[in-house]
Amino acid sequence: MSETYLSQEAYDRLKAEFEDLTTNGRREIAKTIETARAHGDLRENAEYHAAKEDQGRMEARIRQLEHLLETAVIGTPTNVDAVQPGLVVTLDVEGDVETWYVGSREDSVGDHDILSADSPMGSAIMGARVGEERKFETPTGAQLGVKVVEIAIP
Repeated sequence: MSETYLSQEAYDRLKAEFEDLTTNGRREIAKTIETARAHGDLRENAEYHAAKEDQGRMEARIRQLEHLLETAVIGTPTNVDAVQPGLVVTLDVEGDVETWYVGSREDSVGDHDILSADSPMGSAIMGARVGEERKFETPTGAQLGVKVVEIAIP
């Protein structure tokens, strides 16, 4: 998915997290690594290795946030003719009707479950109109049918 729809609140929250991690977070992890390094032999220093793993997880989160913020579209789509990220869709999946928010878990909208546009079902319904049926393959290899029942702005 090339763009992620985010509410202004979600964008501001993610931006603040990014700024905190790239300043305070990096500074704090560097201090932790420095302290652990002073405890002796690095090959047998569990504190040092744990701090390096924490640093790796933090840097991965920074890269994830950076990508989200670069590709963010703030607001909601105005065209509800077809399924696209940022909309709420009601789907009939083999007789089971559920409502989803198409987008990122970083921007939860109401009580709707999140449907990633990159998931098998999400990619199958992108561009579908109300009443249109599509098929998708589950991770287990099963073929399921999905019908778009409703498309709405959150």
